Amino acid sequence: MVKDLFERIQDNKGPLGKWASQAEGYYVFPKLEGELGPRMTFHGKNILNWSLNDYLGLANHPEVRKADTDAAAQFGAAYPMGARMMSGHTTYHEQLENELADFVMKESAYLLNFGYQGMVSIIDALVTKNDIIVYDVDSHACIIDGVRLHMGKRFTYKHNDLESMEKNLQRATKMAEETGGGILFITEGVFGMRGQQGKLKEIVAMKQKYNFRLLVDDAHGFGTLGKTGAGAGEEQGVQDDIDVYFSTFAKSMANIGAFVAADKSVIDYLKYNLRSQMFAKALPMIQTIGSLKRLELLRNSSSIKDKLWENVNALQNGLKEKGFNIGDTNTCITPVYLEGSIPEAMVMVNDLRENYGIFLSIVVYPVIPKGIILLRMIPTASHTLADIDETLTAFEAIREKLVNGIYKEIAERTTVDVS
Repeated sequence: MVKDLFERIQDNKGPLGKWASQAEGYYVFPKLEGELGPRMTFHGKNILNWSLNDYLGLANHPEVRKADTDAAAQFGAAYPMGARMMSGHTTYHEQLENELADFVMKESAYLLNFGYQGMVSIIDALVTKNDIIVYDVDSHACIIDGVRLHMGKRFTYKHNDLESMEKNLQRATKMAEETGGGILFITEGVFGMRGQQGKLKEIVAMKQKYNFRLLVDDAHGFGTLGKTGAGAGEEQGVQDDIDVYFSTFAKSMANIGAFVAADKSVIDYLKYNLRSQMFAKALPMIQTIGSLKRLELLRNSSSIKDKLWENVNALQNGLKEKGFNIGDTNTCITPVYLEGSIPEAMVMVNDLRENYGIFLSIVVYPVIPKGIILLRMIPTASHTLADIDETLTAFEAIREKLVNGIYKEIAERTTVDVS
């Protein structure tokens, strides 16, 4: 007897989906309203927002808003129509690619419509069934999904663990010798949950011993790290040794889109083999021209990045001084680790939002181990030192309630009121 395909879906909604009746609309799929920024409206209340990836505060920069508006007025939302290869190619797309390549110190670059979709397709295009992939176990979902398309062998190494990296490179080398293929090594410039930089300098050093090509997803490093903002590779002094550099516009650029940069021969190959771009409508002109303005500001307004890091250091140092565990982040991403269950986490976040006016992202199992609550904050250049002081005061209060069992008691006796 053939089972109904939907039977599993109805019986098992998944580790996150099972909380939907209590969580949806409040803890997940929340509606933040008002102008993007540190102060927004949630469920009718003014809140201090730590959940926007708008690192440099460009989303509402007056020059950015004007560039977006002017592009919309001139071209509308549809232009250009068609895929780049067929009818959607423009001089603006070329200009943005050239400026991005120059900014990240690569020979050539190619625009992508979306970061997630782009990374999946890059991995698919770079390898054949004879090639071996080695990647970090904590890689972003877009990397994992790209690897899943690979018909050949893949090895994961323990997160940022040099010994594990080398062990798996040895395994990959042996396998590649048998298949006649090559090795693609994938890491992130910045890991988005914990805020750690990938060990790019150490990975690059392994190239002297092992023959592999390095792909770096630098979504959170681009614009925030390095002297010029060119990312984690520049920060660690190894940008030239990254073979394929990738970043999205969804963070520092406060926009839609992404790009990949490498030697011209590699980009020329990807242009004709990236299925997610070959068969997709070109990036609209609003995003393309808007990104040119954002990149101009990123290049020429160092004070924005300076303000970002002033806020990052104030927040992270303040948390550490008050005894909070923020792990070993060395980037803007600011995680706060607490011990507790998912129900306790829901009560805590409800308290933060309703009684302290603090909105932030909550991360629980299966993204992190059971029994751990991760409160993830993204400081931006738009925040103020007063915002940070307010948040530190609130955090001290919620920690006391968590440690004293108040949240556990509430969670055990009642469902969180999210009305």
